[in-house]
Amino acid sequence: MNDMAPVSLPNPQGLVGTWRRFGQVGPVYEIVSVGNALVDGEWLMRVRVLETGEEIDYRLADVLDDPRER
Repeated sequence: MNDMAPVSLPNPQGLVGTWRRFGQVGPVYEIVSVGNALVDGEWLMRVRVLETGEEIDYRLADVLDDPRER
């Protein structure tokens, strides 16, 4: 028997348009779209790095660990 309650994750689509920072002192990025689901059930998010304009795929779990930027 598993005593752990399921963790409720935010809807990935609801994060689109929000801004976060890579760690406490890293560059700011904007979440631009929901990416693909990986075989392990994890989602990728497409993010745009403010400083460079580069767009990259970034794991949803990592996005959720990063602080929000205001």
